[in-house]
Amino acid sequence: MFIEGEVPVAPYPDWSQSDTALASTARLLRGLHDAAREFDPQGFTWNDSLADPAGGTLVCHNDVEPSNVVFRDGIAVALLDFEFAAPGRPIYDVAQLARLCVPIEDDFDQDRIGWLRADRPARLRLVAEAYGLDRAGRAELLTAMNDALARIEAAARRSLDAGGPNAVARMTRTGGIEKFDRRRRWWTAHYDQFAKALL
Repeated sequence: MFIEGEVPVAPYPDWSQSDTALASTARLLRGLHDAAREFDPQGFTWNDSLADPAGGTLVCHNDVEPSNVVFRDGIAVALLDFEFAAPGRPIYDVAQLARLCVPIEDDFDQDRIGWLRADRPARLRLVAEAYGLDRAGRAELLTAMNDALARIEAAARRSLDAGGPNAVARMTRTGGIEKFDRRRRWWTAHYDQFAKALL
């Protein structure tokens, strides 16, 4: 099925990194979650590579990043690539979106993949506001961020340990396994700033 619009690819164009694009993506994800509440995921097989480690009953996308979003005039209108969709908690899916679109990255890796410098705690707050998280949901988001960061690292390490040449080449091309150490250190060092922004 063809969906008319623009799909940004890295290095992402400036318009796709705007607060408007980010807020509209968070609202689109909320729409997906609201629609998915009517769907019973039992009896289906899911790719659990990036799935919520806490589990859940709502089908989540788990990989909402700019190249998986169709935009029209800078506004997100559709999600693509449901390869990692699996049942989980909606808040975990919001955390994955934030990890990929705020983004939660060490400065070196943010520059490497072409993200513009921005107030990332403010962007996380924008995600929470656009999605519609209340105070309790914002506190839960911080915990889910830890889960999301750990999950993607574990998936990458499993892929690397399997030793496939494609996995090794992809890891090298995207910053090496060291990027996960950098990301974890950066998140830990800035955690309080993100927590304050969500108050």
